[in-house]
Amino acid sequence: MLFDRDGTLIEDVPYNADPGRVRPVPGARRALDRLRRAGVPVGVVTNQSGVARGLVSPDALEDVNRRVEELLGPFAVWAVCPHGEDDRCACRKPAPGLVLHAAAVLGVDARDCVVVGDIGRDVEAARAAGARGILVPTPVTLPEEVAAAPEVAADLAVAVDLALRPAPAFPDLPASPGAPAVPAAPVPAAPESTAPISTAPASAASESTAPASPASIVPAATARADTEEPA
Repeated sequence: MLFDRDGTLIEDVPYNADPGRVRPVPGARRALDRLRRAGVPVGVVTNQSGVARGLVSPDALEDVNRRVEELLGPFAVWAVCPHGEDDRCACRKPAPGLVLHAAAVLGVDARDCVVVGDIGRDVEAARAAGARGILVPTPVTLPEEVAAAPEVAADLAVAVDLALRPAPAFPDLPASPGAPAVPAAPVPAAPESTAPISTAPASAASESTAPASPASIVPAATARADTEEPA
């Protein structure tokens, strides 16, 4: 089960480079621990364009992610996109790269993954990768994003309840307004010189959790324009 970071697991502090400002959303640790007890690997898939903008250093990003693990427990995988919207990457949500990469690290089919996030691009990334998407709206979630989401949960506890049940059958739903069309298949990598590396903290993983990947390598490909900054 894969989670967006800002606005979903922790309070959204734009371009946060200070571990001291990390605050879990209510019920986040309880929901994650429920999954861990059930033997479900948990991971993070997050856009962090503050790195590309020069507002967050790679070291600061790693420090913030490490603090997230201190407060919320270990994650089996971190998949982080450090690019801006003008970069040629296939990982920045709503593109599917982060979800596909996390699934590959976990050794599972992306179609067996559930992605939880607070905005439409999280659900779009899940859809593009063939995964199941659950939206947990916040005050920044647009009404049209809620309307377009196949599944909506009031909070993380409800999202976990839904994820632990069999996936409902949905007809193909239209993408959120303004979201680019993305294929539900892996995107071919661009030449090695354009392949970015996104960093993640070394996890203090428990025996019941797969160790986190200290560095998530996400392939670059065709640029996908988007207009709002994701969490």
